[in-house]
Amino acid sequence: MAESLQPIIIKRKALHSAPHGGAWKVAYADFVTAMMALFIVLWLLSASKEVQVTVGGYFRDPRGSSKNVGNNKAGSDFIPVKKQDMEKLKEQIIKSIHHVDPMDKLKNHIEITITEEGLRIELMESAKGTFFELGSIQPTPALRDLLQVLSQELGKLPNKISIEGHTDSKPYSGIKAYDNWDLSSDRANAARRLMQSQGIQPNQITQIRGFADQRLRLPQQPDDPSNRRISLIVQYLVNEGSELPLPADLMQSKQPMTAK
Repeated sequence: MAESLQPIIIKRKALHSAPHGGAWKVAYADFVTAMMALFIVLWLLSASKEVQVTVGGYFRDPRGSSKNVGNNKAGSDFIPVKKQDMEKLKEQIIKSIHHVDPMDKLKNHIEITITEEGLRIELMESAKGTFFELGSIQPTPALRDLLQVLSQELGKLPNKISIEGHTDSKPYSGIKAYDNWDLSSDRANAARRLMQSQGIQPNQITQIRGFADQRLRLPQQPDDPSNRRISLIVQYLVNEGSELPLPADLMQSKQPMTAK
């Protein structure tokens, strides 16, 4: 009798991959967010001052409830003061100039006055040239340092600025086709370029004017070197009810500052 064959049964267990969570997705999302934040910071560092101020204004007032959203008046950096308080800005500028000129070597070449047009800052030449090389539009190191300080101070304000160039009555002795009108205008433009590269907002300067010798500082002495000058005029705010926003620290100062 043939031996009966028993069937062989092979049982195979199904292999299942172990379940996994979404932790890697969270880590990846955090990494992407961090990279985006890094790129934004790098972009802001290389952006213009106006862009930085606008972005800062958004984060101070993301809902846009303030009428000043997007500019530096929206925060607490500036307090609106009346027109006559332009004197405080003058005092702050004098103080800032003293930091770059502690020995007061430029004291007799800088004149700051409050006029009907605004705050006028006069940078006057000497016989040997103080702010520009003689007969040239090439700025001296003294002008570069001074305009850097002024740009940082005035760039904080929303006020518009105009720049004037003036000469004395001596005829320009250089190129025949180039005269005092050209020199005064070109020097004003040279000052504009320096200021815009040091902190003045791109749309803050509204006028560049060259007057040659038509507005002498000393009419009785038309050849005096101080007639050769650059004038910066910080204009009053017209659409703010004749109010000028100034840094809050100026409002807290109770003791007047004077030039030494």
